[in-house]
Amino acid sequence: MKLVDFTQVENFFIVCGKTDMRRQIDGLAATITEEYDMDVYNDALFLFCGGNKDRFKALYWEGDGFLLLHKRLENGKLNWPHNQNEVQKLTTQQLRWLLEGLSVNQKVSIKPAVKGSIA
Repeated sequence: MKLVDFTQVENFFIVCGKTDMRRQIDGLAATITEEYDMDVYNDALFLFCGGNKDRFKALYWEGDGFLLLHKRLENGKLNWPHNQNEVQKLTTQQLRWLLEGLSVNQKVSIKPAVKGSIA
């Protein structure tokens, strides 16, 4: 048995819109494979949110079994994308923004500098 180091996970996907939070491992895995035709066994963490946006679930295949995480926020809500029929791939930066309560699509952010360009 091992517990995943999420800094080493290759892909992060958010299932946009509302998910029935009563679903457990089998139901969430079926959502990924049947509704979105994706490989749930890929090195990917899948995120799901219900209607309240104060809790989310994360599903990850560790190689020897599924890991299901469920978090309830005590203060605040997630800024979860609304498009019901979409799975969006997130960068690690977008994942951090999401978990901090920000939008995954920031309109303004500081871009990395181009090496050798001095203003």
